[in-house]
Amino acid sequence: MLSRLGALLQEAVGAWEPSIDLLEAFVEHWKGITQYYIESTDEDTPAKKTDIPWRLRQMLDILVYEERQQAAGEAGPCLEYLLQHKILETLCTLGKAEYPPGMRQQVFQFFSKVLAQVQHPLLHYLSVHRPVQKLLRLGGTVPGSLTEKEEVQFTTVLCSKIQQDPALLTYILEGKKTVARKKVSREPPALPGEMASLKDKDQPPSKTSDTVSCGAGVLTPQLPADTEEPDGGIGENNLITSLIGLCKSKKGRVALKAQENLLLLVSVASQAAATYLVQSSPCCPAIVKHLCQLYQSMPTFLDPADIATLEGISWRLPSAPFDEASFPGKEALAAFLGWFDYCDHLIMEAHTVVADALAKAVAEKLLVETLQPQLLHVSEQSLLTATALLTALLRQLRSPALLQEAVTFLLGMEQQPAALEDPCTLCVHLIRHCDHLSDEISIATLRLFEELLQKPHEQIVRSLILCHLEGRLYVVRGAPEPESYEDTLDLEEDPYFTDGLDTGFQPTIKPTPAPATNLDGKTAVTEIVNSFLCLVPEEAKTSAFLEETGYDTYVHDAYGLFQECSSRVAPWGWPKALTPLDPHEPERPFFEGHFFRMLFDRMSRILEQVIGDLMQRIQRVPQFPGKLLLVRKQLMGQVPGEQLDHQTLLQGVVVLEEFCKELAAIAFVQFPPQGPPLCLSPPPEGHV
Repeated sequence: MLSRLGALLQEAVGAWEPSIDLLEAFVEHWKGITQYYIESTDEDTPAKKTDIPWRLRQMLDILVYEERQQAAGEAGPCLEYLLQHKILETLCTLGKAEYPPGMRQQVFQFFSKVLAQVQHPLLHYLSVHRPVQKLLRLGGTVPGSLTEKEEVQFTTVLCSKIQQDPALLTYILEGKKTVARKKVSREPPALPGEMASLKDKDQPPSKTSDTVSCGAGVLTPQLPADTEEPDGGIGENNLITSLIGLCKSKKGRVALKAQENLLLLVSVASQAAATYLVQSSPCCPAIVKHLCQLYQSMPTFLDPADIATLEGISWRLPSAPFDEASFPGKEALAAFLGWFDYCDHLIMEAHTVVADALAKAVAEKLLVETLQPQLLHVSEQSLLTATALLTALLRQLRSPALLQEAVTFLLGMEQQPAALEDPCTLCVHLIRHCDHLSDEISIATLRLFEELLQKPHEQIVRSLILCHLEGRLYVVRGAPEPESYEDTLDLEEDPYFTDGLDTGFQPTIKPTPAPATNLDGKTAVTEIVNSFLCLVPEEAKTSAFLEETGYDTYVHDAYGLFQECSSRVAPWGWPKALTPLDPHEPERPFFEGHFFRMLFDRMSRILEQVIGDLMQRIQRVPQFPGKLLLVRKQLMGQVPGEQLDHQTLLQGVVVLEEFCKELAAIAFVQFPPQGPPLCLSPPPEGHV
């Protein structure tokens, strides 16, 4: 009984509720906004303290509510009124004038919410497309703008719409005044007392389009007039330039969101849009210009060790942590490496047309015009910093297109064997830097080539190494192959291991024969392993006195490296067997290439400087075996460190022994001896 009575009362109240005319309410709110400009004389009152924000919210709510009542695809009277009276254009003009103060912020918010919440496709309409272009030109012009948050929200909505319909990208970028694809279903009714005739939404606006239309007539506020843009023209700012400007924001969230939006655009771009981005927009030049500006903002000298501390920095987290290990220029270095990582990510995700153009721009402006002069500079500080930075860039580089440009920059286009008398290229300069008078520059450049050789690019290995070995000129033509490598290996005749400890280093002129080959094509690995292990005299070895210090301790890591390299080169289709030699082919001089020659020269000097007079020097160290074992334990962290006489010599002997053991392990995993496949378990925890 009570529920029945309640229902009757509700029906009675509902019957007396007046029906709301949405169009009338919508127009009333718009008239309220325009009335403010007629009556207000206070130019200092912020917009948020007026009723403008409230009226804009009401207009938005009416548009959203009206759309829910309409059939799918139909535009209601309020939306038609918004389009035909060019309300968005008028709001854009008010935002540009920034009157009242803060009006631009309100306009950005209203545009964003209308485009996001109204499901009817709007960007095809000229009366929406044109003010969107104007609003984009308002944003991104002033770094640190008070409307950065609203600007990035606006561009996010646009990018979301483009993601749903990628064809919109070209339309928005080009700014063509094309006929709208969607037409509203019907003309809105004429309002009482309206003085101006309604303009068709698809006709270009007249020169008085900046006037504010309302139900009571036409209001012309005293605002600066907009400059008309020619059809198909590109304004000073568009969506791309606005996003790039926002990417430079000091506000981390704003910059990150802008970068994500730009990444989205280049990844969904069609062929036509990608071509437009490359040929008719400042996209690639602006991105690379910012990269070069960040490079120039860094100190002229940075310690390679400091650069290495920022290894692996990401564009999503480009800020350098400020701690006790901070150094001058750390923030600038982090910003540069973060933006380079972003460029690399853009190239990886972008349409092929954009990726290739951006990669070429980075190579031209950053590598060739900025880094190359410093790599060839006479100043050791400039050379050291540039080399370390280039190494850091290679370490971060992932995109194939940019890797190709970097390889071309460093190694050139030619893949033919080099000659000793060839012109000095950048690659030859860098190889010479590996053997520089400055140990710092030598180490930094060796690390550069180490990083380069780890990249999955066939041209790197071919240019530096393989092109000089393919003809097998290193093999003497017509010489009979030895039956066994053991028959040709006579350690007793090796001048490094004579019985007389006071014998000086006298390098032999007798060439070392090549290792024999087994029936299955595998090189006699045992002899090769022993040849490396025997480089260090027995009197200078200490591995046998400690457990798990033989060359086998390096086998696991070497095997992992070998497997990684094998999988990297597998797609390159290298032959499984060597090309047979033609005994009738005339013998030609063999040049191992600049890179191998540099490595062999350095290693030969190690033999001359260290092993050659090692036995003589250790005789002058009292209690040499005990001190050498103590230094090994110190280096392994088994005993506390203490300063000893001849500390550098003792440490060098230990490091040399470990180096030879590592070479032996590398040889072992490349050519394992006969037997079952090599199966290695992971090393014990705590071991390397």
